[in-house]
Amino acid sequence: MTITRHANDLTAAERAAALGQRGGGVWITGLSASGKSTLAMALERRLVLAGHPAFALDGDNLRHGLCHGLGFSPAGRSENIRRAGHTLHLMASAGLVAIGAFISPAAADRDQIRALFQRPPTEGRYVEIHVNTPLAACEARDPKGLYRRARAGEIAEFTGISAPYDPPAHPELRLDLAAVDLDAAVEAALAAIAAAGIIPADSGILPAL
Repeated sequence: MTITRHANDLTAAERAAALGQRGGGVWITGLSASGKSTLAMALERRLVLAGHPAFALDGDNLRHGLCHGLGFSPAGRSENIRRAGHTLHLMASAGLVAIGAFISPAAADRDQIRALFQRPPTEGRYVEIHVNTPLAACEARDPKGLYRRARAGEIAEFTGISAPYDPPAHPELRLDLAAVDLDAAVEAALAAIAAAGIIPADSGILPAL
């Protein structure tokens, strides 16, 4: 069987002109309970209500469908992130601000996602946000009780406790959501998104300097 890529009839320039933005990817990584999903959903809301098409992909949500059946072994995690990354790239190619919130502990997996955004039609329009909320603060939140169970030995290979997390070396933005309030975090993320050319810098969504 021969598999061939088919180009869309609509050019990237035509799509950008119609949507008022070029679109791109925003990958939010960090420990469980660090505030990734909270930031992703707040960012999505702020963008869409300001007229910027956007959608937030959450790791738990994808495991109910596209990534259903994948485990939490290193191989299962890598495949989960690979699928999520390609989905994010397709959404960004459609002109959306595609936001992904995933623990994504392995630097190699995150590097592969960044590489996707170096090819057309999304070249360079990518922002990696490391939510580096301290482990102690994540454990104190622990809304699902996962850290408690991991400490008790009930969950094997739990990131940050019995499995490693590779902090990003050079993210576009690093945020400690135990030290920065959500509104300030969203403003910082919007500035990074505009700087990457994903939305126009003069769109009006950014605060006046």
